[in-house]
Order: sequence, then C-alpha cells, then structure tokens
Amino acid sequence: MRTRPFKKLVSLPEWASSYTRQDFSSDVVAGLTVGIMLVPQSMAYAMLAGMPPIYGLYASLVPLLVYALFASSRHVTPGTVAIDSLIMVFALGAFAEPFSSAYIQLAFMFAFMVGIVHLIMAVGKLGFLVNLLSRPVIMGFIFAAATIIGCNQFSNLMGLDLPRREHFYMLIYDAGVNVFNTHLPSVLVGLIGIFGLLFFRKWKNLFPAALAVVILSIVASWGLKLEERGVQVVGSIPTGIPGFAPFTFEFGMMGELMLTAVTLALIQFTNVISLGKTFANKHNYSINPNKELFALGASNIVGSFFQSYTVSGSFSRTAVNEEAGAKSPVSNVFAALLIGLTLLFLTPVLYYLPIPILAAIIMVASFGMVKFKEMKSLFKMKKTDGYLSIITMVVTLALGLEAGILSGIMASVIAIMYRISRPNVAVLGNIPGTRSFRDIDLHDNVTQIEGVLILRVDASFSYANADFLKELILSSSRPETSTISYVIIDASSVNDLDTTAVQALFAVIDVLEKRHVELYFTGVHGSVSDVMTNSGLAERLGMNRFFLSPYRALEYIKGKGGIIRLGNGAADNKPHSISLS
Repeated sequence: MRTRPFKKLVSLPEWASSYTRQDFSSDVVAGLTVGIMLVPQSMAYAMLAGMPPIYGLYASLVPLLVYALFASSRHVTPGTVAIDSLIMVFALGAFAEPFSSAYIQLAFMFAFMVGIVHLIMAVGKLGFLVNLLSRPVIMGFIFAAATIIGCNQFSNLMGLDLPRREHFYMLIYDAGVNVFNTHLPSVLVGLIGIFGLLFFRKWKNLFPAALAVVILSIVASWGLKLEERGVQVVGSIPTGIPGFAPFTFEFGMMGELMLTAVTLALIQFTNVISLGKTFANKHNYSINPNKELFALGASNIVGSFFQSYTVSGSFSRTAVNEEAGAKSPVSNVFAALLIGLTLLFLTPVLYYLPIPILAAIIMVASFGMVKFKEMKSLFKMKKTDGYLSIITMVVTLALGLEAGILSGIMASVIAIMYRISRPNVAVLGNIPGTRSFRDIDLHDNVTQIEGVLILRVDASFSYANADFLKELILSSSRPETSTISYVIIDASSVNDLDTTAVQALFAVIDVLEKRHVELYFTGVHGSVSDVMTNSGLAERLGMNRFFLSPYRALEYIKGKGGIIRLGNGAADNKPHSISLS
C-alpha cells in the first residue's frame, strides 16, 4: 500500500532515531550561538523590509520552532534574509507605506501566501521547478540585489529621509544630489560601525562581530547622548512574546501579489536546497526537497499568524550553526528560546541602538555577497553561463528585482533551447586495429571510412532539433559534394524520439533512397525503439538496418558486398580495406 504524500511530509525525520545526549549538548551550544547572531541581524533586516525592528525578532521565534518540527536538513537555520526583505518591501510598498500598520498587515498576509506556494509545491512534488533558477541566474541576481540592498542604506547611513529605490542608478542619483545635506554625526556612527564589523570579524570564533558592534554602539549612544545630537535610534520596543494575531485577507491584493509570492517562493526554495545539500554532503546525510518545502511553507504560514513576515534559509547563520557544532534542527529551538528571552527582558536596552549601526550591518553583509571572482570563474568554466549571470545582474540593476529574475529565467530557457536545437553531432572514425569508433575532431589516431558517414547524435531527437539534424544528414550526403553510399547513425546517446523527429526521419529515408544511400541505426535504446516500431518507421526502413554498434553495421554491409575502405585518415594516407574480423 502506498504511503500518502502528506504523511511522508510530516513523518519523523531520520536524525531523530539516532539522536543522543551528546547531540543535544552540541545543539544547545550551536543554537545559543546563532541566537546571539540573530538579534542584531533580524532587527536590521526588518528595517530593510519596511518593518519596525521588533518584527525581525518576531520572525526569528515561531518560524524557527515550526521549521525544526518538519525539516530534513540538520543544519539550515531559517529567519529573516536581506534579499527576501528587499523583494517584499518593493512588492508591498506599491500598496502601502512601509512601517505603517496597513503595510505590516500586508506583510503577514504575504508571508502566508509564500507559505501556501511552498505547501502546494511540496504536496504536488514540484520541487523540480527550482531548476528554473540556474546557478548563473541566482549568482547574477544575488550580486545585483546585494548591491541594491547596500545602496538602499545610504539614507540611514547619511541620516536622511531618502525614498527607497529598486533601481541602482536612482539610488546613486539620490545619494549624490543630497550629499551636502548629510547628517555628519550619523555618517560618523555608521562608518565606525562598518570599520568595527570588519575589525571584529578577525575574532569571529570568539564572538559575533555584529553583536560586539551593537553592544558597544548602545553603550556609546547612551553615554554620548547620540539621540540628542540628531542620530536616529531604534527607540521604544514592545516587551513580550508575540501572541496569536489573525490578519485580514484582502483577496484582491492577493491576486496583485501572487506573481511576486511565487517568484520569492522559488528563490527561497533554491536557497534552502543549495544550503541543505552543501552541509548534507559535508556530513554524509541526505535531505528531502519536498520535506524542506513543507517545513519552509509551514514556518511562513504559522509564523504569519504570530506577527512574522516571510522567512527563508540564511547562509551566514547556517554556516555559523554548522561551525558551532549543530547536529539537528533542535539547535533552531534554542536559537528561538534566546530570541524569546530577549523579547521578555532585553528590549528596553535596545532603545539606544543607533539606526546607522543597523545600516552598517546590512551594508557589510550585502556588499560581502558581491564576489566577482565567482562570476569570473563562470566565464572560465563556460562562457554562456557567465553571460547569463551578467544579463541577470544588469537587468536587475537597471529594471528591478522581478524583471531581473524573470529575465534570467527567460535567458536560461533560450540558452537551453538553443543548445537543444543545435546538439553536438560527432562524425566518427575507426581506431585502426580495433572495433572502436571515436569523434574525428577529438582524436588524431582515427580514420574516417571512405564511402561511409557515421554520425553520433549526442542529444534527444525532438521537435526542437528535428530540422537541424535532418538538414545535417542530408547535406552531408549530397551526391554532388560527397561519395557517401552509407549513413550510420549511432543512437546510443539518444534517449528520446518524438513525433516531429519521426516525420523528419521519414523524409530523410525518402531523400536518401533517391540518392541510393542506405541508412542504418545502431545502439537504439528500448524507448526509442518502441517509438520507431509503433510509428512504422522501423518497418519503413527495414529491420535489417538496426544493429548494436557501428562495427556490426559495417560487418553487415561488408557481408552483403558493400565496398568499405579507410579514407585518407589512414597512416600511410592511402585507402585500405577495413578488417572486421
């Protein structure tokens, strides 16, 4: 009896059966370490998302507990993420003013929507959709988004009230025209924060740099009375754990936000899966993509009813979690517990935290994601992927986040379709003294057989490349330009054949017969053979035209009196009869 899909998604995780007391101790240490890092980061990213800082702490509480119940990854730490926050603020900012009560309610509804998309993907086993976001596209998008995130903090760093922008050039323009209105004390605090973050990173194994800067800045802000000098501070923060708070469903608005919710859900899933696989491979365990989708969806849905905006996996916090010795998602429980204690007892202390310090945290984190060496490596490995990354980055910087990610997906699809429509077709030659055949362009010691054209198609034969392959076969065997009497197609690399390709092959057979050229197939797989048989193609060609290998086909041709000779590729540059014994 088959297990129901939903039951599989909520089943007990594999790590639970072998969980030990020592694992528990390790998770306690890792969770508290991540929790300390979460406090300043979550508040900073909340402001980036257009939410008061307290909601960053709320988003780091219930979602972490829910994720720990269902996740298959033992190391991924969910929470507020800079790129997700930026996508949300530009999507929701078109309908409500950031930081307003209407905006906050929209943020909860949006988190619910993203969670629902995750659940639908999980139940429908649609995890494969993440393949739409290839590594070059994600890399280009992250580079551009990180730049936009960092530049959006110019206003907080400069002590100015500048508009949020989705376009890079507008951010630079706004900062440039307002440079003489800069509030110097705010800039000084922000720059000290940036240098402090970079300085304390040298001792990251002893304590988180962000936490050290936050503590020192609070003390300095209180002692130097920075608020009285015009430096904006976080101010009063409510004390207490967030309670159950249902929000209003605005169905018309949900329709407007659906495309962004789907896009963000795909981005979040890509992020979580790449993180999960990285650390799963390192620690020799496997993750279940659909369970990760379910865990992420449940975290966002449940969290939305406890005043949380959308959450995803964080690379920096996940890396810290693993480095601190986490053994299971239980570490997320202790990170959440530390956030809970902060909400209960420490929020009055956060009153004096300067806003420029939060801007500094965001800027250092975001600009740290821009690594041009990685993009350079793409060009080194494959230029097409490098150009895909550049296209995504440029469009994102120029036209915005959604346009950037969609252009990246479209460019990837076009590149894939082009590669499919122009597959590699190798002309094969014989390795002298053997029964093996290799690509004549890649091997110097092979000889092309005179009068015989052997082609190996390294792709599925489909509507996308049917005309290309048809023209290639026919153009290579034109009587006015060649002396080909036999064409052998090595189909060992062909794993699919559709109806369009079948019709193209019928046309090839008709033309070759008129030219008195015989067509043979070798290495045909079972599924392709079935299509050839059911379509009548095999009968039209003749069952004596199918063999296991090019060698067998040549042996048959020779046996029926065909003249087979080695071409000019032979060692002595003279035609020779080929030995098939």
